Amino acid sequence: MNIFRRKKYIRDSQTMMFYSLLATIFFLPFSNIAATCTLIAGWIFYILKAHFDGRWGWKKTFMDIPLAVFVIMGFLSIINSPQKAFSFYNYIHLVAKYVLLYYLTIQSINDEKQIKKIFVVVAAAALIVILYGFMQYIVGINTAGMGWTDKQAFPGVTMRIYSTWHNPNLLAGYLDMILALLFGVFIIWKNKKARKIIAVLFIMAAICMGMTYARGACFSIAAAVAVYGIFYDRKILLPFVIFIAVVLYIDTTLFYRLLSVFMSMDTSSELRIALWESTIAMILDHPFLGIGWGAYYFVYPTYDFYMQGHFIKIVHAHNMYLNIMAEIGIIGFLGYMTCFFSAMWYSLRNFKYLASSFLGGSLLGCGLALMSLAFNGLTDYVLFNTDLSMFFWFTIGIIVVIMGSPQMQAIKNKLAMQHVGLTSLPDFPYEKY
Repeated sequence: MNIFRRKKYIRDSQTMMFYSLLATIFFLPFSNIAATCTLIAGWIFYILKAHFDGRWGWKKTFMDIPLAVFVIMGFLSIINSPQKAFSFYNYIHLVAKYVLLYYLTIQSINDEKQIKKIFVVVAAAALIVILYGFMQYIVGINTAGMGWTDKQAFPGVTMRIYSTWHNPNLLAGYLDMILALLFGVFIIWKNKKARKIIAVLFIMAAICMGMTYARGACFSIAAAVAVYGIFYDRKILLPFVIFIAVVLYIDTTLFYRLLSVFMSMDTSSELRIALWESTIAMILDHPFLGIGWGAYYFVYPTYDFYMQGHFIKIVHAHNMYLNIMAEIGIIGFLGYMTCFFSAMWYSLRNFKYLASSFLGGSLLGCGLALMSLAFNGLTDYVLFNTDLSMFFWFTIGIIVVIMGSPQMQAIKNKLAMQHVGLTSLPDFPYEKY
């Protein structure tokens, strides 16, 4: 094969890798099967690219070691699972998707134009999800009998939309991330036309969030934006407070539901506290390897101190931190949280240094998306959902790509030449892309 044809095949394979990534991200809110197929296709094109190129061209990242710790300890936790076959299948099925999507993101993206295309696809998928949620609200689905709300504490909440996510809390967790991404890009990006479109989509997403009546998710995104306002730009606090006040004034049912967090204890709150007590007992009994990957469903009846009935089916602890620590142990938990919080820290610490306002806004949005999940994880575990967890690892991948971009490396080198030292920027453990 001549060199020109070989280069063409390499370029075509690289292009198809990227479009496979785009398709995967688009399909996540709608079909896990479709997203899995396009994810596999992306790796087939990566293998073809490596074949024609004659080398793998693998990009190393600062997440490799903590991610490896999480993956290894997750696998070893299967030893303690009461249902080892289930845990093994569940582990292979889920962790493989997380790792493959994270590294496909790293290996596929090379420039800012590609990141812009990715955000257009994310926004397009989010718009479809939001519009479908509006349609559910207009049609008037009745969810009062689905056990998502305490009917005695909240008799007025008879409808909670869930769009394509099958559950209001999952939709709210997804919208948390979308709102954070939109907010970050809107605040930093200087493209006026794009900012108008983003503002409209943000308002639509916020209204859709309100219709989920998910208290934890609503507080989580509000807390993430408030943290940004307090530490970076206090001018946004007043408009943000006014926006929230208007939404709550229009929807008094949402206002009283959010207020209930401080005023009363419903069955949902009582159950969460009971679950946390049971989960802490699991952690104390199995601190190193945990109870087994995905085994919470099987182990909980043994630690059921609240309802004491084997007919109760509880699939997670409604607390991200306790659930992960219980299932894969303390060491695996530390590996996972190192990936989580180091990505969040680097993004929020360094978005303002980027010369590109779009990349800066993207980095801020990704950091705030992780922060909203961190807050939401205190009272729920939405990353239990495979598709949402895949979107989470994709977000971390975008952060790593931007942090390893030539722009960020140039800033670091410029500061070093000016003898500023590394007081303004941390010492990035990245390889140059």
